[in-house]
Amino acid sequence: MQVTSSLLLASLLLLLLPSTEMKRPGKGRGLRRARHKLTQDRMRSVGRHSRSGPPRHVTPDCSELTEFEDVFIDCQDRRLTSIPTSQTWSKQPKHLLLARNKIKVLREDAFSGFESLTSLDLQQNQISLVAEGAFQGLTRLTTLLLQHNRLGTLSEELFLPMPNLRYLRLYDNPWNCLCPMDSLIRTLQVPSNRNLGNHARCAGPTRLKGMKLKQIDPNLLCKGTDPTGDQQGNQTDPIDPAEPIHIRTKPDATTSCHTYLFPQIRMDCSNRGLTEVPSNIPEDVVHIDLSYNSIRHLKARDFHRARGLRSLNISYNNMEHINTASFSGLLHLRELDLSNNSLHSVQYGVLEDLYFLSQLKLGGNPWVCDYSIHYMVYWLRLHPGVRHSGLLCRSPPEHTGESVAEYVHSYNRECPKDRQHSRTDQDQTDPELWNTPMEVQGELEEELEPSHLRVPQKYQIIRLS
Repeated sequence: MQVTSSLLLASLLLLLLPSTEMKRPGKGRGLRRARHKLTQDRMRSVGRHSRSGPPRHVTPDCSELTEFEDVFIDCQDRRLTSIPTSQTWSKQPKHLLLARNKIKVLREDAFSGFESLTSLDLQQNQISLVAEGAFQGLTRLTTLLLQHNRLGTLSEELFLPMPNLRYLRLYDNPWNCLCPMDSLIRTLQVPSNRNLGNHARCAGPTRLKGMKLKQIDPNLLCKGTDPTGDQQGNQTDPIDPAEPIHIRTKPDATTSCHTYLFPQIRMDCSNRGLTEVPSNIPEDVVHIDLSYNSIRHLKARDFHRARGLRSLNISYNNMEHINTASFSGLLHLRELDLSNNSLHSVQYGVLEDLYFLSQLKLGGNPWVCDYSIHYMVYWLRLHPGVRHSGLLCRSPPEHTGESVAEYVHSYNRECPKDRQHSRTDQDQTDPELWNTPMEVQGELEEELEPSHLRVPQKYQIIRLS
């Protein structure tokens, strides 16, 4: 019996030893941490490669979208500092959107895995350096947007891996037009490259500042320069050949605004200090935002090139006047925002071309409720499908706060009293009977006839033999 109890006690001790070993400080927690980390890694992996739901998140910062069977990778406004690595896409992406990030350097093979791209949008970053093989493999690329960055120099060799490049935007970069830019400038000036590098200008040296890369003489680039970048020699010539002639020209839409390609071509010209609508608006632009500028007047044919425009925002401009032909040709415009300006009325004919307008914003304007406001109300009555807002009387005081439609209705209800005339003097008071040719002729003949002939005449028959 004693032996049996000893065996049972030994068995219990053996069973308790592993559990005691597991409870030593640190070991149990370490195993639990390892299991937890493994589970998290698996969940991240599943989330990273998930394709469910539109848009599909391909990285923690970008989304995959499909438009007309083309795959777009949208990485705009993500505060990225480098090019995201390629993933397993539902299809090979054709468009990579990286605008408005914080990318400073494009490293070699930066776009590995994006070999099917046809457009690459890198505008509005902080790019100042591009490695020699940054665009390697982009043989199908046709559009490259590098405007609004900090590039000072580039070489033609960078673009050799892109034989199909047709559209290259380089403006709003501080180009230093010296010897290293020679090959690029000569390439841009080849006649067949008419859509490469338009509007880009030199920021230095002083003698070439402001000159377009497409027009500068390449022979001027490699002349001797001092450390500050100014030309040495020929100091006796007091005339600076690059001194700009101060001629007031209309701002250009391409350089004054940000242009975005996805999902439809739109131009962001908001808060750009514009005093008039910029010229050369592209024909294929769909949306234009001109809000928060100082455009006080819209002139005739300001938007005549933008025939495909669908929405137009001109709010917050302190605008006072719209020419009758300002919106001429905008047959497809759907949305028009004229809110928060200084409009008192809209003159007759301004809205006549807007056949398909569906939304009109008019709030925040000091509308004056007099006869000049009637056109707006009558036009809206003839176009009942137009949703509108903000059409309220600001003056005169007796109508302040009243809707313009109510004002016009009350105006028509209070008709002036007609004067009453008797039948006896109707001929004398009817303006249509005054000064008729027959009456004037009769009055003249009556004055010329002798008085004895003015009596009624009697007819006399005379027989002729």
